[in-house]
Amino acid sequence: MSGTNAPEAPGGMPDDTQAVDFSRRSLAAQAMGHVDPTTRAVVMPLHVATTFIRDPDNGYSSGFSYARPDNATVREAEGVLAMLEGAQAGAMLFGSGMAAATAVFGALEPGDHVVASHVMYWALKRWLRAEMPRRGIAVDFVGTDDLDGLRAAIRPGATKLVWIETPGNPLWTVTDIGAAAAIAHEAGARLAVDSTAASPFHTRPLDLGADIVMHSATKILNGHSDVVAGALMGAKADAFWERIAGIRAGSGGILGPFEAYLLMRSLRTFHLRAAAQSAGAAILAARFQGHPHVAHVLYPGLPGDPGHAVAARQMHDGFGFMLSLRVAGGEAAAIATAARVRLWKRATSLGGVESLIEHRASVEGPDSPCPPDLLRLSTGIEAPDDLYADLDAALRAAHAG
Repeated sequence: MSGTNAPEAPGGMPDDTQAVDFSRRSLAAQAMGHVDPTTRAVVMPLHVATTFIRDPDNGYSSGFSYARPDNATVREAEGVLAMLEGAQAGAMLFGSGMAAATAVFGALEPGDHVVASHVMYWALKRWLRAEMPRRGIAVDFVGTDDLDGLRAAIRPGATKLVWIETPGNPLWTVTDIGAAAAIAHEAGARLAVDSTAASPFHTRPLDLGADIVMHSATKILNGHSDVVAGALMGAKADAFWERIAGIRAGSGGILGPFEAYLLMRSLRTFHLRAAAQSAGAAILAARFQGHPHVAHVLYPGLPGDPGHAVAARQMHDGFGFMLSLRVAGGEAAAIATAARVRLWKRATSLGGVESLIEHRASVEGPDSPCPPDLLRLSTGIEAPDDLYADLDAALRAAHAG
């Protein structure tokens, strides 16, 4: 990743230190180089206060007045996220990925039109179908990997937001971010990208023309399956971005300080985890191709994948930590395989250091685009040979009956 200068850190460097263009990896590893000015600790303190003293003139020179709209620990984590995504408008942390995503849609006006990816996080899709009509906002779901279809879904003068998820969970379809941005902007709309499965390690949508990037920070950004969080990063601090900030402040949607503290801990090792998990996923995807009990491997890093060419252009340092297997023998064989694993964990979510396996159709229900024979795999940091051996044994046992 290209570098950026770290902000001055109290007590961090001698006054005569020359400015150096450090890499994002190095800046994240040191939490932007900040040093606590009181104790000179290399880890910033956890701020849990809910209220703050006014100045004699009745002002708040500290910049803090109350905990619902703002928190110092949250600001620290937001600074690292904004740096990782190259977000000029900064970052906003929310209590969940859903809270972050719905705040974007909440900033729209009645009568607005939205185009969204057909393959996307099922809970957000369900929320959009239920809530947007009640707010007077129309949503069309299309295959955004088909640019002609995306362009045809735009309603000139009415479409205000294009929401894409790439790679799209759980089929890992890839949408061309730059092309989607051009289509959206030509129509006077904004492009928002759910980049949870790519992460800023692999893709930086704002650099490709997106206006907003969203992450479920619960996933690989935190990576330890112990924090629920969401994040938005903006390209420009315009009126729409300020409306989102107002929604967060007014609704109390900000992430809690302890969760922000844990997220900051995780961001310091983010690059190491993302590299290991992506490398493991690529190994597994290649090895399961041609497996006698696997009908198809879905992973954009495979040269034969429909999204590979686009992914190769807009992703770097690998193709992510997620893949899916379509199990030969159908739904029963897929469920039986998941029941027999030992190292993989049968659980929802993704991006943790432990590898997870899930039969997605059981979760998403009849409206899901997910085939019933599909197992979604989130690759952790275990040895890829062990992960392969465990799943291979489960596949063979399931098919043996």
